[in-house]
Amino acid sequence: MTLIEVRSLSKIYGDGVETRALDGVSLKIEEGEFVAIMGTSGSGKSTLLHILGFLDKPTGGEYLYKGRPASAYSDDEMSRLRNREMGFVFQSFNLLPRTSVYENVKLPLYYSDIPEKKWDEMAKMAVDAVGLTPRAHHQTSELSGGEQQRAAIARALVVDPTIIFADEPTGNLDSKSGQVVIDLLQNLQKKSGRTIILVTHETITAEHAKRIIMLKDGKVESDRRVARQKDLNDYQK
Repeated sequence: MTLIEVRSLSKIYGDGVETRALDGVSLKIEEGEFVAIMGTSGSGKSTLLHILGFLDKPTGGEYLYKGRPASAYSDDEMSRLRNREMGFVFQSFNLLPRTSVYENVKLPLYYSDIPEKKWDEMAKMAVDAVGLTPRAHHQTSELSGGEQQRAAIARALVVDPTIIFADEPTGNLDSKSGQVVIDLLQNLQKKSGRTIILVTHETITAEHAKRIIMLKDGKVESDRRVARQKDLNDYQK
């Protein structure tokens, strides 16, 4: 099933001197795919992710989510979709520092229509899924960077979303912690079949995905499936 489709998508910033962040992007993403969107700084990859996650709107073109044009969704409908069907993980962890892991993970549930009696069980399952149960009642300020990002992933998982958007999730981590986080995302996708869209500029991170979309100057430069490291190296030349 096609989960996401964009047709000739554009995003332009500025009134006087225009900056074209996206310039005629067209692509499809099927349900259950693990896709990496790569590109250098300014290539448009984060802009594209924000539009796909209903955090921003395009200037032109069309975005269809589950076959329905994004323009047909009201702001309230977009908010509900973001809360119930989409999980977000960012480079900055965006956790409440003097609050426990457990309470941080529960936050999306306060804005959902899920009965409160289910919240504790759902939060515990999400924390367990990222291997943080022993640290569940520690304040997030007491965690390492890698543990904080795992807590952020648990928060993204707590409502059992259809899709996870991860924007440079290893950007603030050392290589070892970053590998743990990417392995976690990869395993979550394998076990649940959940769709993951990962934005990164790092080859070593992108190689965990099954498909890599390269952006350059707001355009799709290449879009291909990658099965082996050699393929990825050839792709980057």
